[in-house]
Amino acid sequence: MADDRPENAPEACPGTASARAGREASCAGCPNRAACASGEAAKAREGTDADATRVAERLRGVRRKILVLSGKGGVGKSTFAAQLAFGLAGRGKEVGLLDVDICGPSVPTMCGDAEAEVHKSNSGWSPVYVEENLAVMSIGFMLPNRDDAVIWRGPRKNGLIKQFLADTEWGELDYLIVDAPPGTSDEHLSVVQYLKEAGVDGALVVTTPQEVAVADVRKELNFCKKTGIKVLGVVENMSGLRVPMREMSFVNEDTGADETSRVRELLATHAPELADSLSARTDVFAPSKGGAEAMCAQFNVPFLGKVPLDPAISKAAEHGKSVFDPELRVASAGAVAAIVAGVIAAAGE
Repeated sequence: MADDRPENAPEACPGTASARAGREASCAGCPNRAACASGEAAKAREGTDADATRVAERLRGVRRKILVLSGKGGVGKSTFAAQLAFGLAGRGKEVGLLDVDICGPSVPTMCGDAEAEVHKSNSGWSPVYVEENLAVMSIGFMLPNRDDAVIWRGPRKNGLIKQFLADTEWGELDYLIVDAPPGTSDEHLSVVQYLKEAGVDGALVVTTPQEVAVADVRKELNFCKKTGIKVLGVVENMSGLRVPMREMSFVNEDTGADETSRVRELLATHAPELADSLSARTDVFAPSKGGAEAMCAQFNVPFLGKVPLDPAISKAAEHGKSVFDPELRVASAGAVAAIVAGVIAAAGE
């Protein structure tokens, strides 16, 4: 197989550098045929290789590059990317968090500095430091209005991703976490191509238990396989709803009356030792086909664990806080910490 085949080329593609590029029988019906025949594909390939070299030079001080992926939107991927960054920074690591979800940049809010601005100098862009050892870059810092829609076609988005990687002054980092948008589209291919020489150490893949999400995440695992990205592990997020009793309200389903005070009085009287430590748990998204664990067994990739749908995690993300902040009393922080430890081990530290 030619090394310079376009990503969506047929199996018998001769490669963009071939004298027969765009002219072989196998090229019929290929969307790249015209570009290959005119030589434009080869020129684009050369440009990408030059960009990859430039990115590698910029990231020479970054020890590990990790992608956070999902095949489905709404599974908590950005929340996990932010909390992974917080968790690594909390362990004393120098961390960078790059948000390449160009049309839905939520990382600035989840890192607690949505109003910050990116500064540019002759040496490049300076990321926003939300902690002394946690630097963040996102288009969200560049929008005149936080509610502005980013209505861009693929080439412009890809150009910004290249700038984020090649022009940002990341400096010396232990980890660069890249939060990608859902799916397997232009942004993902651009990240992989631009990091070709710098190297990707692996991907953390996030899903929820129900089959409608897992089915799309299988495509993400196939994307990793085809692009040669190691899967560090899969996380099953929102794996059951967990709510501390102190934050719950109770309603009589027959009358509609609020019974919260009565239930708490009964609990305080008959089981005072449980009044402040009891949580309620139920499955919200049923894993009808085995969920993430079964999928990992099918694809022979590591399963890093489950994290419940915890309102405290959502609240931390809304306020740009780390779930490991003891003042927040996030009951599921231990589950997230186990994932962070699993990523560190899988990344080979």
